[in-house]
Amino acid sequence: MENDTFPVSFHLTLYRDQGHVKYVYFLIILIVYLAILLLNASIILVVMKEKSLHEPMYIFISCLSVNSLYGTAGLFPRLSIDILSDSHVISRPACFTQIYVIYTYSLSELPILAVMAYDRYVAICQPLRYHSIMTMRTTALLIAGAFTWPFFWIAMVVSLASRLPLCGRAITRLYCSNWSVVKLSCVSTASNNALGLFVLTSSVFLPSGFILFTYIRILVLCHKRSAEFRSKALQTCLPHMVTFVTYSIAIFCDVLLNRFELDQIMNIVTLVFSVEFLVVPPVLNPLIYGLTLPEIRKRNQLDCMS
Repeated sequence: MENDTFPVSFHLTLYRDQGHVKYVYFLIILIVYLAILLLNASIILVVMKEKSLHEPMYIFISCLSVNSLYGTAGLFPRLSIDILSDSHVISRPACFTQIYVIYTYSLSELPILAVMAYDRYVAICQPLRYHSIMTMRTTALLIAGAFTWPFFWIAMVVSLASRLPLCGRAITRLYCSNWSVVKLSCVSTASNNALGLFVLTSSVFLPSGFILFTYIRILVLCHKRSAEFRSKALQTCLPHMVTFVTYSIAIFCDVLLNRFELDQIMNIVTLVFSVEFLVVPPVLNPLIYGLTLPEIRKRNQLDCMS
């Protein structure tokens, strides 16, 4: 018999009976997901195949694409099923697995961007020491750190949430989220909130602060140098700045919407914002880097011609 405080499944309550319109939504979701797969896979393959791109900056860009493929795999396949299904029930193991995948994706993004900011800082502010600092060993350690930290701490967050006795099983989201499960708790969630705040601070606010610090240093240096130097620095940093701003806005929308009951304010705009961090960055990032960085753009053009 099912223990009521540890339900074997959850009910995703935001899905409504859309009639035949659900097939339109399914088609849109499928097109977006295929675009994400194609765009990010192309970046990864170009960096892997072209030896001239085996540099830290391009390896970090491919890591963004790997993270996008990983994170969207936690949303789109399940979302496609739920759009077409008449029953929007997700099992307990599947729910906590989805939480882990989506949260590790979202909290790995900013550490990767922080590593990329450090790479640009060394390249611009210490160009003569760049190759001695950004060795392949250093690059590998930075990548490992960017992924290991959120993967470990989100495992702690999910483990703690999975032990909570729950007084319900209705989740007012399109997918399972940690906050949606924790607020169903029958007992105090002070330890969950404290751990969540620590993880949020260390994986979001600290990397964001470091990124801003590095760009302030770069801007100060650019102000002292020639117009040509500023132009080259801007060309190499602009894609990263756009990516950082885009993701910051997307994650801010998700954090803000977590504080509201979406079934009370539900409309199509709200639903789009609730999944924005899993849609916009994975689509825009490969477009931004593929179109603005000449090395990747040139390689893509050669691949298309061959």
